[in-house]
Amino acid sequence: MAAVAIIGAGPAGLMAAEVLAEARCAVTVYDRMPSVGRKLLMAGRGGLNLTHSEPLAQFLARYGHAAGRLGPLIEAFPPEALSTWSRGLGQETFVGSSGRVFPKALKASPLLRAWLARLREAGVEFRTRHDLVGWDAGGALRFQAPTGEVFVSPEATILALGGASWPKLGSNGAWVDLLAQAGVGLSALQPANAGFDVGWSELFGDRFAGQPLKGIAVTFGRTRLRGEAMVTRDGLEGGAIYLLSAALREAIAKDGSARVWIDLRPDARVEDLAARLAQQPSHQSAANRLRKGVHLTPLETNLLREAHGKDLPGEPLALAASIKGVPLRLVAIRPIERAISTAGGVRFEAVDDELMLKAKPGVFVAGEMLDWEAPTGGYLLQASFATGRAAARGVLRWLGSS
Repeated sequence: MAAVAIIGAGPAGLMAAEVLAEARCAVTVYDRMPSVGRKLLMAGRGGLNLTHSEPLAQFLARYGHAAGRLGPLIEAFPPEALSTWSRGLGQETFVGSSGRVFPKALKASPLLRAWLARLREAGVEFRTRHDLVGWDAGGALRFQAPTGEVFVSPEATILALGGASWPKLGSNGAWVDLLAQAGVGLSALQPANAGFDVGWSELFGDRFAGQPLKGIAVTFGRTRLRGEAMVTRDGLEGGAIYLLSAALREAIAKDGSARVWIDLRPDARVEDLAARLAQQPSHQSAANRLRKGVHLTPLETNLLREAHGKDLPGEPLALAASIKGVPLRLVAIRPIERAISTAGGVRFEAVDDELMLKAKPGVFVAGEMLDWEAPTGGYLLQASFATGRAAARGVLRWLGSS
């Protein structure tokens, strides 16, 4: 019975453990935290968006530059298979109005409990509070554990250590230095699906932080997206912003800032808004004309003033145009510790087709450690599960030929 060590007890690591246990390997999962699956539980706070129901070609395009390498791995374990797997743990799924797929329980804890029970029944062992610190001269894994330093010599290893977002949940990116020292090709870790700083006035930030902008459209360059955004003390976050985060991050890195345009009433033509505003008595304040004429909220009215200046246009057509195009200058992406996910990591050129590190034979990589990113909407978990399965199958093939 081949001994395999999996380091990282998130979705990718646990999925790899399942595949290997089914193949009768002796699997031990190590994690630096006191308990396992912490980031999965955090994802459950938003309903646990497992995957997405859109056509597979469109689905795979969400992975951008990494679609070519991730495509075959996801095709081997597509969204339909993930839903079937969830049902096998007693967690039926449903498709939401946006096409996103959730367990009916809308939380992660029932699924995680059933999954861990199945893994333990299959013989998987867990070692928590084991922090990987490297390899010794003979190639043994070195862990720092409560009892001191621990050395382990498995026949194969899967690294599923996550990125560097939300480090308090376990993924702190400390593996970057370890792999760099081993000669593994890496791309710098960067925040993905993160908010951006706008530099609101103090009054606006204090008053409206935590309030949503609903039913808007956000335009950056030639891309226009419908969705929602959330005002933060320093800027904006939320689904519509996350979908643009990669392009915005790159633009800020190149030019120092990025300008987006927000359409507060994307379903209305500017002429129709102007006509409704023109019907309001001219002696009314701009705030009242906007509230009564086009139902702008205090947040939306003050956002206009942040973008266009305190004195808004009095002429109806110009005022309507300001509603349809609110310019905001984004000046910085929020720190990686506050991001939902991570871009960068182990380059695909540094692994073979089985996800084994070319610089360290017998060591495989899965999940967010690899150099890919995707928007929220089920794409993050789907790729983590799929790469976990792929790495495990790579281990099996490698063990069979070694």
